Amino acid sequence: MTDPARQAAGRSPAPRVDAIVAEHGLMRDRIKVVATDLLIRHGYRGVSFGDISPLLETTRANIHYHFGNKQKLLEEVLEDYVDNTLVRFRRIWTDESRSFEEKVEATIAFNRKRYAKFNTGRANGRPWSLIARMRNDNDVIGEYANKALTRFARELSAYITEATGAAIRSGEFEADAPVEDIVVLLASTANSAGPITQDAGDFERLAELYRAFLRTAKAAYAPQPTPPAGRR
Repeated sequence: MTDPARQAAGRSPAPRVDAIVAEHGLMRDRIKVVATDLLIRHGYRGVSFGDISPLLETTRANIHYHFGNKQKLLEEVLEDYVDNTLVRFRRIWTDESRSFEEKVEATIAFNRKRYAKFNTGRANGRPWSLIARMRNDNDVIGEYANKALTRFARELSAYITEATGAAIRSGEFEADAPVEDIVVLLASTANSAGPITQDAGDFERLAELYRAFLRTAKAAYAPQPTPPAGRR
């Protein structure tokens, strides 16, 4: 009769429950990373589970197991992307230690970093923003995903509104500076960042638009130095 203890000793140890959970989470995260990259490059219509699975050396069935269908995968990926982007913009635009100009420059730097990931060497003008890419596919991505895009635009405008108010309080802008107009112009540039770089074929056009807006706003609404007596 086989000794149960000896038989058990010869077996591989059963995986711990927490290890199984960790592996499950790891695969979900890996799927989302690859899906995000492919969705930015090819759009919703241009990506299938059959495109994702070989890059992860897994099966389409495994991706179905984790997400059910492409719509559910997109919704989770897009919500994560919107949340992460809003966290970055909130840090930039609500940072009281930065001037308004520094906030604009930080936004340019953030956009440039994302742009550079998908546009290297001589390859320029390629899609680099999941938000911009999914706006192009808004007719097929469904109500939930479109609400995420709307939420992004709304919350970004709120952060820029807060920053504009802070600039008025700190004296960077005059008290009568038109907050709503400043927000509309700047938020529209930020929301159109992806298409702007694609149309221009490089990143510099976007940076120029941000800075041109900033120069115009400062010329119109920043306090002007009082000329010395006798030179008025």
